[in-house]
Amino acid sequence: MERRTTAFAAVDLGASSGRVILGRVIPGDAPDGSQTRVELHEVTRFPNGPVEVDGTLHWDILRLHQGILDGLRAAVRETQARGDVFGGVGIDSWAVDYGLLDADGALLGNPVHYRDPRTDGVPARVFDQIGSGEHYAVNGLQTQPFNTEFQLVAAAGSAQLDAARTLLLVPDLLTAWLTGRRVAEVTNASTTGLLDVRSRQWSTTLVDALRRAFPSLPDLLGADGLLPALVEPGTVVAPLADDVARAVGAPAGVPVIAVGSHDTASAVVAVPATSEHFAYVSCGTWSLVGLELDAPVLSEASREANFTNELGVDGSVRYLRNVMGLWLLQESVRTWNAAGLPADLPDLLAAAALVPALTTVVDVDAPEFLAPGDMPARIAAAAERSGQTPPQSQAETVRCILDSLAVAYRRAVRQAGELSGRDVDVVHMVGGGVRNELLCQLTADATGLPVVAGPVEGAALGNVLVQARAAGVLSGDLAALRAVGARGVPLRRYVPGGGGAASLAAEHWATAEARLVGAVLGAVDA
Repeated sequence: MERRTTAFAAVDLGASSGRVILGRVIPGDAPDGSQTRVELHEVTRFPNGPVEVDGTLHWDILRLHQGILDGLRAAVRETQARGDVFGGVGIDSWAVDYGLLDADGALLGNPVHYRDPRTDGVPARVFDQIGSGEHYAVNGLQTQPFNTEFQLVAAAGSAQLDAARTLLLVPDLLTAWLTGRRVAEVTNASTTGLLDVRSRQWSTTLVDALRRAFPSLPDLLGADGLLPALVEPGTVVAPLADDVARAVGAPAGVPVIAVGSHDTASAVVAVPATSEHFAYVSCGTWSLVGLELDAPVLSEASREANFTNELGVDGSVRYLRNVMGLWLLQESVRTWNAAGLPADLPDLLAAAALVPALTTVVDVDAPEFLAPGDMPARIAAAAERSGQTPPQSQAETVRCILDSLAVAYRRAVRQAGELSGRDVDVVHMVGGGVRNELLCQLTADATGLPVVAGPVEGAALGNVLVQARAAGVLSGDLAALRAVGARGVPLRRYVPGGGGAASLAAEHWATAEARLVGAVLGAVDA
């Protein structure tokens, strides 16, 4: 009997665009399913980005919702035209940001963007009341000013927060609009700062301490609390609501499935690793650099190194550092375009490849790079403050960004291995950044490890794999899912020194890292 292809709609939302990608799980001829593969096709793409109103950066969540509906409609049409089974829908996105619902379930304003400056200085206020060590022992999180916990403290006492009855992170909010059910998927919930990373449950210890320190915060847990019940990836949340199914032309009963709703959690599922001794770089607007572990690392050394323990699929832990990522390059290109300068990215990358390596490196995670603005000017100012010659051209600015990212990746991979006790023998790069061949080669040179680049659509592929297993179309553990995902995916391998004469020896990267660390420490001491 011929087995039909089942298609799943992966809604993948990034900081600059959203996509609905159709993942077709195509059964192979082998009786054991060993030839089954996944074919991805982007059916729609729609813009995303911050909208500033009265000095506050927001997400246009209604536009995103409409983009999702349009994409699902196109996905259903394509599925029906092919004669495939439409098997489900899953949503992944960025972390930490949330929408607030009132007692009637109505949205209380557009979610605030994590790059909004409202959380400036808030972590220090929180840590004055609840020590950073006390936090880390429970939530295991890297201190980032935009963590949900700090956003809530910044909003404490506001009319909007006082009127709220439910808090939903962005993918959970959009899932609720598709299904009518309100839940919190655990991989994204682990970025809030309010979750116990060991139990994978909301932390009553941290929540109670936070409310004692900031009495104007509303109830977060309990029958009247803002935080909904948690679900693990692979949970069928509910079928598409009847009105949504009619609007997109879907058959009744199509399930909406909780995937790794933090896009990095989904991307790590798609890493084509064949052993546990791998590091990953999920490379896009942000770069998430780390390891997949069975348990969190909650040591004092880990806290001081500012590593985060975020939850992954199948009980795993994503032990990583957030690195500012290609945001610096994206904002530089935007700045040059606004100024009427030529800013064709392939041309810029080709020119950057001719610039001598490691001429200038900056700390890509410095707070001055977080907000939108004139990134080339900020990079030049950072170089000058650290006693370096600022980049003098667009090509030199691009090379500075890529060299600095590679140094940051080198440091994060090395520290992750040291702090966790895990040996690393390969770096897997996934996400849109793998199209940047220069960055991939620089990462191999900097880390001294082979780099396997691909898949480009890592988050969408991982999203589809988790959906397909939840629907019974696939089976097995993460290794089995990865084996299916790797079939037919173009991968490219980069080796240290593979750039020929342009590649630098390991000692040059070590010197650059030491120089950068010294500059950062000097800035802190100052």
